Amino acid sequence: MNRTHNNGELRITDVNKIVELKGWVAKKRNLGGLIFIDIRDKFGITQIAVKPDNANYEVANQLKNEYVIQVKGKVIERESKNKDLPTGDIEIDCIELKILNTSIQPPIIIADNTDALEDTRLKYRYLDLRRPCMQKFFITKSKITQAIREYMISQDFLELETPILAKSTPEGARDYLVPSRLYEGEFYALPQSPQIFKQLYMIAGFEKYFQIARCFRDEDLRADRQPEFTQIDVETSFLNAEEIQTIIEGMFKHVFKKILNVDLKTPFRRISYEDSMDTYGSDKPDLRFGMVLFDCANLFNHIEFMAGGAIKGIKVENANSYTRKNLDELTNLAKKYKAKGLAYLRYQNNELSGSIMKFLDEAKQKEIISQLNLKEGDLILITYGKLKIVQISLGALRSFIAKKEGLLDPNRFEFAWIVDWPVFEWSEEDNRWYASTHPFTAPKDECLQYMKTNPEKCYANAYDIVLNGYELGSGSLRIYNQDVQKLMFETLGLTDEDIKNKFGFFTEALKYGTPPHGGIGMGLERITMIMTNTDNIKDVVAFPKTQSARDLMCESPSSVEEKQLIDVHIDVRKS
Repeated sequence: MNRTHNNGELRITDVNKIVELKGWVAKKRNLGGLIFIDIRDKFGITQIAVKPDNANYEVANQLKNEYVIQVKGKVIERESKNKDLPTGDIEIDCIELKILNTSIQPPIIIADNTDALEDTRLKYRYLDLRRPCMQKFFITKSKITQAIREYMISQDFLELETPILAKSTPEGARDYLVPSRLYEGEFYALPQSPQIFKQLYMIAGFEKYFQIARCFRDEDLRADRQPEFTQIDVETSFLNAEEIQTIIEGMFKHVFKKILNVDLKTPFRRISYEDSMDTYGSDKPDLRFGMVLFDCANLFNHIEFMAGGAIKGIKVENANSYTRKNLDELTNLAKKYKAKGLAYLRYQNNELSGSIMKFLDEAKQKEIISQLNLKEGDLILITYGKLKIVQISLGALRSFIAKKEGLLDPNRFEFAWIVDWPVFEWSEEDNRWYASTHPFTAPKDECLQYMKTNPEKCYANAYDIVLNGYELGSGSLRIYNQDVQKLMFETLGLTDEDIKNKFGFFTEALKYGTPPHGGIGMGLERITMIMTNTDNIKDVVAFPKTQSARDLMCESPSSVEEKQLIDVHIDVRKS
């Protein structure tokens, strides 16, 4: 039998057609002798009816969940229709039924609602991926990828590949290393991104490059991070930052329209890094709600334990239901982000109450109510201390409360560009400067004079694109002048020998007429997460790792044979 239709396709208009279907048994029900079978494929479900006098009845009676079958039959109108199924108006009166393969009892329920623990789902990932909700994630991911390619090619970009086995270079995260069999004691590295190679494409004169690239970073995992991921990588020559951003806005506009039928408004907002931190407490702000940070030093700097640093707060509206337990939870969250503490004030029945009332006389209370424009039910949360800690802790509270209060509309998409990033960040632990992004980011021209003397005053031609509290991608104009690149390396504390050993091939390339260029890398999985309304990146990675970076299905990482280690000149030391 050849399949004539998929299992989500048939409708009432197909009644009396003879059709042939193939798929998995999603469910079998025996109702007083009449057997109903739900047959499933990636397109949907169709109900099959087999009566007791049907020649295929014994075969139908043998069926169990996840058997693979093929069915030939006549489309008829259902007596009891199912409005929840697109095919719910019809069923198939079975003419022929054949078992293509059997299945043992699956360890998980293969349905949208499953009771399986995450570890079980990951161990039997091929079964987890058979669930309709999971298939929708990956069908959407595939369509997003196709739409991106469609748009980029329409803009005259070339899709070009870059190496997977490359040189280890210090780009931020820890590299995955690959030992060389031919060269004892030497290693390749899996690319954290195609950064250097895409810049070499610009030096080579290709002008417009993109790639759906696999990237690898040996770093601690979290809900929106995996050790290997897919990056939408873009690089261009002769365009400024605004022109690159306009291209990327066009890409998102095309993708969201095609996949979700959502019309994005462009241009996206531009927010400086400093304004983003000061207003939202985050460099990837969620703009779907307010609750912005405000400075309140003039109201509370008379309180001794608050004085001497930044004092900022957020206002939570309609917070009458917040109990002492809720406030303790918020305090613990603030302390998790290294805040010294969390003070609070309530405004109820036209008066203030809270943890710092003993420091507030009547005049000060009136000043607070007036300046903060307090209304019935408002709750003010205040942190104090080092500016960045104050900002980040309040930003975390802002996000936590917004989720708790249901302020995060999944059907609203608020994009922004975060611009004017610091070039460097200081490490107290290592007592040295590090590149905030990577060492190829171009400083603004007016900042070059501060590179060696006042690195903290240097700002970059860098830009992150953020959406609904997630960083989707990071980009910049690149350093194309060899003297500026050398200055950058020196500010980072690299010696001439370091530069030669780590980046010699690249600094050599800069000598041969490098054009001005810039680009961006964006996470395909994070984009797919948001567009499919899930908050776990594992849902959109086909075969993900656990939070401890293990593959439960393949049981990797794993030991290898001694001969393999000898071939690559490795002796494993047991700790």
